[in-house]
Amino acid sequence: MGYAQLVIGPAGSGKSTYCSSLYEHCVAARRTINVVNLDPAAENFDYPVAMDIRELISLDDVMEELGLGPNGGLVYCMEHLEDNLDDWLTEELDNYLDDDYLVFDCPGQIELYSHVPVLKNFVEHLKRKNFNVCAVYLLDSQFMTDVTKFISGCMACLSAMVQLELPHVNILSKMDLVTNKKDLEEFLDPEPTFLLSELNQRMGPQYAKLNKALIELVNNYSMVSFIPLDLRKEKSMQYVLAQIDNCIQYGEDADVKVKDFDPEDDE
Repeated sequence: MGYAQLVIGPAGSGKSTYCSSLYEHCVAARRTINVVNLDPAAENFDYPVAMDIRELISLDDVMEELGLGPNGGLVYCMEHLEDNLDDWLTEELDNYLDDDYLVFDCPGQIELYSHVPVLKNFVEHLKRKNFNVCAVYLLDSQFMTDVTKFISGCMACLSAMVQLELPHVNILSKMDLVTNKKDLEEFLDPEPTFLLSELNQRMGPQYAKLNKALIELVNNYSMVSFIPLDLRKEKSMQYVLAQIDNCIQYGEDADVKVKDFDPEDDE
């Protein structure tokens, strides 16, 4: 059985930086992972690329030959990948052993996770190839400055969760750039009553029923829990990786023991 992380999230949320830092962390821990580029528009990498969608198709070529813009070209590239799951992707996956660990660095176009079925079909293909897959959703911590932005981020994350039907680990990225971490503490694992109260204060009374429905939706899907990731701290990456490994049951046969600790203790 293989293992895979599908690293997703909005553009600029730090997906490639996360993949690079994860690779360095695993190298230091003498653990092998393979990072795969699924972004046909990517140019530079800070990690060795094990597989690259640009060997199949590139955004520049599509834009030039078909006259498409960046967004339409990216969707076209991903649909081309979908058409080649049984050919190109299968051939690439055959190069890896049953217990290999793959990390897929995905593009940041939000519709790929919300309503276009490309990545859902990609995930189903991985499952047929006997991979345990976990979605790692990154959200920029600087985005979470008030309750309205928090709910917006949760809704985008929930949309991806429903579309992909995968175990999700939700990460607040770029914590090293946050100047006042206390502003984020109330959003890391907030109480529904707190969220509803804050939302009602910021919006008119005519939205009270909508606010209640949104908070109930977020709470029922357990989407209000985010793990902060500070790339300056080794324990922070270690904690995140332990959560993901638990989701995909990595290392259970090897009897790996993960130390219990609070990532906030390292601040």
